[in-house]
Amino acid sequence: MRTLFRRLGGLALSFIATLAPAASPGVTDGAVSIGMSAPFTGPNGAYGVAMREAIAAYFARLNKAGGINGRKVELVSLDDGYEVERTVANTRTLINEKKVFALVAYYGSSSTTSAMEVFSAEKVPLVGTISGADSLRMPPNRYMFNVRASYANETEAIVRQLTSLGVNRIAVFYQNDGFGKSGLDGVTASLKKSNLTPVAVASVERNSLEVAPAVQAIAKANPQAIVMITLFKPTAEFVRQLRKQGQQPQFMTLSPVGADALAKELGDEARGIGISQVMPYPWDTTVAMVGEYQALLGKAGENAYYGLEGMAMAKVLVEGLRRSGRDLTRDKLVSSLETLNDFDLGGYRIGFGPSDRSGSRFVDLTVIGAGGSVLR
Repeated sequence: MRTLFRRLGGLALSFIATLAPAASPGVTDGAVSIGMSAPFTGPNGAYGVAMREAIAAYFARLNKAGGINGRKVELVSLDDGYEVERTVANTRTLINEKKVFALVAYYGSSSTTSAMEVFSAEKVPLVGTISGADSLRMPPNRYMFNVRASYANETEAIVRQLTSLGVNRIAVFYQNDGFGKSGLDGVTASLKKSNLTPVAVASVERNSLEVAPAVQAIAKANPQAIVMITLFKPTAEFVRQLRKQGQQPQFMTLSPVGADALAKELGDEARGIGISQVMPYPWDTTVAMVGEYQALLGKAGENAYYGLEGMAMAKVLVEGLRRSGRDLTRDKLVSSLETLNDFDLGGYRIGFGPSDRSGSRFVDLTVIGAGGSVLR
């Protein structure tokens, strides 16, 4: 009889175990792991490094204070070199091999759009990417949470500023990928509101400096202003070559260009270039989030806009984790993030909902001043 009871007891325990929910990947009693894919090497590597530095510092401070719901937050980061294929491969590695719970701080429109097919299929949420592309916003993807304004928001602010000054001959120089095409669409749509069209449109291939054909095409139109939807190296090369053609338009570009990198690349020639920004001014400590960022790193430093945005992404993710409670699942994290409606990160507000992944519409306009300083 005793043997029978022991066997029955063992069967009962096995049955109960099958009913207990399996632990979510990336979650242990003491930690939750978060994956990140961004460029840490190559021409755009400084941007990814700035984001990672801020995120790691934010997690370290959080962990020192006891973590979130009794767990430390651990960051697993992989370098993708701003290459689409590597980003997709990294995403698979993070989910299937590194077993991360969620993702944070990706970089690039084409890279993130391609990776979205992977993390969506695996039902793994991503919080934040350096992209304002419509492909990451419409239709809303359940697992994609944007923390910055769209390129449509940025280009609308730029075109509104130019046309308010009487500038109506506007050309577009764009990168021939998801980033550039989304920005081109934004400029075209914004100009249409004023019954205008671009006077010239030309492109450069991704990761290329072959801008001469674009320079010739746009120079022929003699524009008053040029909106450049490109990263800093092709932007700098385009500005240099166009000025050699005797052209002196107002140059405008979008936030991904990186003001510090562009100023360093162009030197004194960068002065006067306008840049739209999607984060608060990183040197204005009257904004609570900026003060927190500077206190976290002890400085604003180079590529401060990227660092500040990285911290903003981390803050959104951590708030979602906090609201999810101790019994942590990916589905619960998604539902918790959807409750962040008009959530204040400290002078910078974001908002999500069941059918809204836009995050923010905040856009600020800046200009590169003497010595490469970024001025408002």
